[in-house]
Amino acid sequence: MRLGGVEFEKRGRVALMTLDEPHKLNALSTGIRDGILDSLAKIEADDEIRVGIITGSGEKTFCAGADLSNLPVTPAQVRKFIGGVLPFLEAPERCSKPLIAAVNGLAYGGGFELAIACDFIISSDRAKFGVPEIQLGLLPGFAVVRLHEIVGRPKAKEMSMLGDPISAEEAHRLGIALKVVPHANLIDEAMQFAEKLASKPRVAIDMAKSFYNRGLGGDEMRYAVDAFPFLFMTDDVKEGVAAFREKRKPKFA
Repeated sequence: MRLGGVEFEKRGRVALMTLDEPHKLNALSTGIRDGILDSLAKIEADDEIRVGIITGSGEKTFCAGADLSNLPVTPAQVRKFIGGVLPFLEAPERCSKPLIAAVNGLAYGGGFELAIACDFIISSDRAKFGVPEIQLGLLPGFAVVRLHEIVGRPKAKEMSMLGDPISAEEAHRLGIALKVVPHANLIDEAMQFAEKLASKPRVAIDMAKSFYNRGLGGDEMRYAVDAFPFLFMTDDVKEGVAAFREKRKPKFA
């Protein structure tokens, strides 16, 4: 079943959601965002579905992050954009059922953030993770309020300030990925883990997610929505985005 830019498949007690715009590197277009939200609504409404898996189509990319072809330009547009994207990235946290990100390739920017918003990451050994927004003069809106809780403040600062990607093995060492598996086995491994979760007591599993996620989505998220429009308006961002589109190295002041 096609939902926006996402292929939705029900496999018994598990729902498989595949980001399916490989020509855009599965970037977070309106179609993919709407597709994920519609998919999560179907998961919530279907009592037979106990666990969801999010993966990407193609061999190389899970999700390359924001769709830079439609970046906003005015403060009002930026605030509307951020106000739409951050709640989308929160949606996996708000889903009452466990979600697994089966990361099959590059997970950059918003794609990385979508993955860490899930309860578990199972990574292909080919995957890479990163928050490269600094190359555009920006910061990752969701990761700045979540990443330090996973990897600690110094590593979160390094990843955000340098923008360098990390390997699947380092992601596992840092606690970002639960496990790393051979690329060819990724979906099978994710399905096996999902089935194990689905076999456990439903109420206890749902309560475990709720308890561990308590306190998420509070004032720090509202601050991000209010603060990030100012960052978008800097000369550094204009240079960073221009350089990206012109495929050259940015020259920041």
